[in-house]
Amino acid sequence: MPLFMDVHENLPEGATATDVAGAHQADLAKQEAYGVKYIKYWLDEKQGKVFCLVEAPDADAAVRVHREAHGLVADRIFEVVEKS
Repeated sequence: MPLFMDVHENLPEGATATDVAGAHQADLAKQEAYGVKYIKYWLDEKQGKVFCLVEAPDADAAVRVHREAHGLVADRIFEVVEKS
């Protein structure tokens, strides 16, 4: 299944690490409906950015999960390949 990294570059004003963790939990609760698996996320609090690693049939499926789970859609999404 394709692997994607999405980038949220403009978090809502005042968003905290706890808020981001809650949004991730909401993604996990919604992901199965779209055949998506959110694997991991990273937060850069200083820059107000979040990066999500996700397996999905396509980028649109990953976007739909975010939109329905919490409404915070990524600004950019890239298909990536993991290399060792």
